[in-house]
Amino acid sequence: MGLDGKVVVVTGGTRGVGAGVTRAFAEAGAQVVICARRPPEVTLPGVEFRPLDLRDPAAVRDFFAALPRLDVLVNNAGGTPYRRLTDADAERHARVIELNLVAPLTASLAAYEHLERSRGSVVMIGSVSGGRPSPGSAAYGAAKAGLENLARSMAVEWAPRVRVNTLVVGMVRTELSHLHYGGEEGIASVSRTVPLGRLAEPSDIGAAAVFLASDAAAYISGASLHVHGGGERPAFLDAATANKEA
Repeated sequence: MGLDGKVVVVTGGTRGVGAGVTRAFAEAGAQVVICARRPPEVTLPGVEFRPLDLRDPAAVRDFFAALPRLDVLVNNAGGTPYRRLTDADAERHARVIELNLVAPLTASLAAYEHLERSRGSVVMIGSVSGGRPSPGSAAYGAAKAGLENLARSMAVEWAPRVRVNTLVVGMVRTELSHLHYGGEEGIASVSRTVPLGRLAEPSDIGAAAVFLASDAAAYISGASLHVHGGGERPAFLDAATANKEA
């Protein structure tokens, strides 16, 4: 699944999942440009950083207009702090939706002409939060649900020249995992709820993104690929007192 010579933009590609995606594309031979508000702590060969606030539409349009070519856009930038709905006003929650849904739409529209010329593709980094209740991150879950639907509509409107797909990502072990799951004991406990027995590594997400962007996925568009280790074990199985394994 080599991507030699392809130009790839990864938004928010400086840390966490984004860094894993960036590394995977660079190792596949692509020329990678990452954009975020702050530069990465560690730079990779063949990767160029450009500062960009993805919530500034004019700056986003200028960024893509300055690129000589683009083959793949990975809309990765996003995230949210833990915040229950009644702990903030609607305007604060709207900022989460802006970053996780409106910014990918803005970037995709700004990149469209490049991608149309190169017969390229868009990879959205979605989340399992978009398909289940997400207490403490409700606005984030709503945005990710919208992102997956947006990708399906894009895939139809932009076919046949531009493919658009979504990676529906489960729990990932990053440098910020302790904020969500606690220390090593908490991470180990959460890992046991995943059928495959561990959290994803950023490299797992990167490998899936490279696949969707490659010729191996040439007939895949409008799809949602779940990268979640088998999902979540239904809670009722552990609560029930019948049919327990020895």
